[in-house]
Amino acid sequence: MDLIAFILVGLIAGWIAAQVVKGHGFGLVGDIVVGIIGAIIGGYIFDLLGVTTYGFVGSLITSIIGAVLLLAIIKMFRTAP
Repeated sequence: MDLIAFILVGLIAGWIAAQVVKGHGFGLVGDIVVGIIGAIIGGYIFDLLGVTTYGFVGSLITSIIGAVLLLAIIKMFRTAP
Protein backbone atom coordinates (compact mmCIF):
# COMPACT_ATOMS: atom_id res chain seq x y z
CA MET A 1 0.00 0.00 0.00
CA ASP A 2 2.88 2.39 0.66
CA LEU A 3 4.09 2.08 -2.94
CA ILE A 4 0.64 2.99 -4.26
CA ALA A 5 0.48 6.02 -1.94
CA PHE A 6 4.00 7.06 -3.00
CA ILE A 7 3.04 6.89 -6.69
CA LEU A 8 -0.25 8.71 -6.03
CA VAL A 9 1.53 11.53 -4.18
CA GLY A 10 4.06 11.73 -7.02
CA LEU A 11 1.31 11.93 -9.63
CA ILE A 12 -0.67 14.62 -7.82
CA ALA A 13 2.41 16.67 -6.90
CA GLY A 14 3.85 16.45 -10.42
CA TRP A 15 0.57 17.51 -12.01
CA ILE A 16 0.08 20.46 -9.62
CA ALA A 17 3.68 21.59 -10.07
CA ALA A 18 3.32 21.41 -13.86
CA GLN A 19 0.20 23.58 -13.63
CA VAL A 20 2.00 26.14 -11.46
CA VAL A 21 5.23 26.37 -13.46
CA LYS A 22 4.38 25.66 -17.06
CA GLY A 23 0.65 25.47 -17.40
CA HIS A 24 0.24 21.85 -18.58
CA GLY A 25 1.15 18.36 -17.39
CA PHE A 26 3.78 15.98 -18.71
CA GLY A 27 1.57 12.94 -19.01
CA LEU A 28 0.98 10.24 -16.44
CA VAL A 29 4.53 8.89 -16.21
CA GLY A 30 6.16 12.33 -16.49
CA ASP A 31 4.06 13.75 -13.66
CA ILE A 32 4.85 10.76 -11.44
CA VAL A 33 8.59 11.10 -12.08
CA VAL A 34 8.53 14.87 -11.45
CA GLY A 35 6.53 14.34 -8.26
CA ILE A 36 8.83 11.62 -6.93
CA ILE A 37 11.97 13.64 -7.64
CA GLY A 38 10.18 16.64 -6.14
CA ALA A 39 9.49 14.61 -3.00
CA ILE A 40 13.20 13.89 -2.65
CA ILE A 41 14.13 17.55 -3.20
CA GLY A 42 11.37 18.82 -0.92
CA GLY A 43 12.29 16.35 1.81
CA TYR A 44 15.92 17.43 1.65
CA ILE A 45 15.02 21.13 1.81
CA PHE A 46 12.55 20.62 4.65
CA ASP A 47 15.17 18.62 6.55
CA LEU A 48 17.68 21.45 6.15
CA LEU A 49 15.12 23.94 7.43
CA GLY A 50 14.08 21.69 10.32
CA VAL A 51 10.49 21.42 9.08
CA THR A 52 8.60 18.19 9.74
CA THR A 53 5.42 17.13 7.97
CA TYR A 54 3.14 14.21 8.74
CA GLY A 55 0.66 12.12 6.83
CA PHE A 56 -0.58 12.19 3.27
CA VAL A 57 -1.17 15.94 3.16
CA GLY A 58 2.28 16.72 4.57
CA SER A 59 3.91 14.44 2.03
CA LEU A 60 1.89 16.05 -0.73
CA ILE A 61 2.87 19.59 0.30
CA THR A 62 6.53 18.61 0.55
CA SER A 63 6.40 16.96 -2.87
CA ILE A 64 4.65 19.90 -4.51
CA ILE A 65 7.20 22.39 -3.20
CA GLY A 66 10.09 20.22 -4.34
CA ALA A 67 8.51 19.57 -7.75
CA VAL A 68 7.84 23.28 -8.32
CA LEU A 69 11.48 24.04 -7.51
CA LEU A 70 12.64 21.25 -9.84
CA LEU A 71 10.49 22.49 -12.73
CA ALA A 72 11.50 26.12 -12.14
CA ILE A 73 15.19 25.15 -12.33
CA ILE A 74 14.61 23.06 -15.45
CA LYS A 75 12.65 25.91 -17.06
CA MET A 76 15.43 28.37 -16.21
CA PHE A 77 18.03 26.25 -18.00
CA ARG A 78 15.81 25.27 -20.97
CA THR A 79 14.71 28.79 -21.83
CA ALA A 80 17.06 30.16 -24.45
CA PRO A 81 17.56 33.94 -24.58
